[in-house]
Amino acid sequence: MDDKHMQIGEVAARTELSLRTIRHYEETGLVIPSARSQGGFRLYTETDVARLMVIRRMKPLGFTLDQMRDLLDATDRLDGDDALDTCEREALLERVRTYQQAAAEQVEKLRIQLERAEDFATTLGARLGQNVPVTRS
Repeated sequence: MDDKHMQIGEVAARTELSLRTIRHYEETGLVIPSARSQGGFRLYTETDVARLMVIRRMKPLGFTLDQMRDLLDATDRLDGDDALDTCEREALLERVRTYQQAAAEQVEKLRIQLERAEDFATTLGARLGQNVPVTRS
């Protein structure tokens, strides 16, 4: 799965993130390209793309870069090859649970905001409908 390397342009197209944003995430240490071409171009794998997608999904929920880094660290360690003792594994899972709960709370807040926005748009539409001039033949 991770054998294929992609250049940053393909990754940007797949993740719908700008080149600048991907480079920023590299500068902040959130996503490091898996390799570089002989010409120095960044090369990414499917794992890198998946990591960028996690970041992309966290951003609109208001998570900070530090929170993104913390969650990615926890999931990296859980998915890694290193053996974790029971306490360490449970602590990592609890960190992930905390982020899941925070995400669910943010989603609910966004649902409420969307509902209010839809109500507002409907109200404006109804108001415009009341003021449509009647044409007579």
